[in-house]
Amino acid sequence: MRERLDIGSLPVQDRIQQVTDALAAYIERAKLKSGDRLPAERELMAALKVGRSTIREVIRRFEALGVLQTRRGSGTYLVKPVSASTIHMPLSLNAVHLRDALLQTLEVRRCIEAEASVLAARRRTVKDIALMEEKLNEMERVHLAKGTSGPEDLAFHLAIYDAAHNPLFRQILEQMRGAFQRFWEHPFERQDFAGRSFPFHRELFDAIVVQDTERAREKTLKILDIVEEDIEEMSR
Repeated sequence: MRERLDIGSLPVQDRIQQVTDALAAYIERAKLKSGDRLPAERELMAALKVGRSTIREVIRRFEALGVLQTRRGSGTYLVKPVSASTIHMPLSLNAVHLRDALLQTLEVRRCIEAEASVLAARRRTVKDIALMEEKLNEMERVHLAKGTSGPEDLAFHLAIYDAAHNPLFRQILEQMRGAFQRFWEHPFERQDFAGRSFPFHRELFDAIVVQDTERAREKTLKILDIVEEDIEEMSR
């Protein structure tokens, strides 16, 4: 008698990637064109046998890449055609040690986030300021309550990217998200990782509000310098 194969269910992240690939393959197979409407959420859930949250996460990623557009009360529409081979270019890190991987991704973050902060300071609108402040307040609330703020910290930085008014920042981040998340979720199992950078987020926000581009760059780099110091210290 053949032994039962006990693999276990797929992690959520794998399901999201599978749905991403399946939806891209469907768009290609159905020969959808720009402006065409996609099946409704309920149809996708039934066809792919996944929950609403998975479908919405995949659609959010497609939107960040500039592929889909959701119109309230109307549906989700294709902005530009894609295929299973072109929807994503996953980045990978071959670093064996956590320290090396973190430092490599930090180098990339320095280049992107410093420039995003400068552009945000130059281009931010009243609406951008309100959104950044909302995300920052939530980050501060969680940090003061728990001593850490992972998703909330990311939400604040994403708001800065959006304030730069260049959609490529979001798209680049989506391409890097998988490689980044693998290493940046609770590095070294320390809740206090990079906690010293917390006060400088408010100073970064203040610089963007008054459109001080050099100070915005300075505060961004200060935050990332503290992150690097903690990587070096905690990896010893």
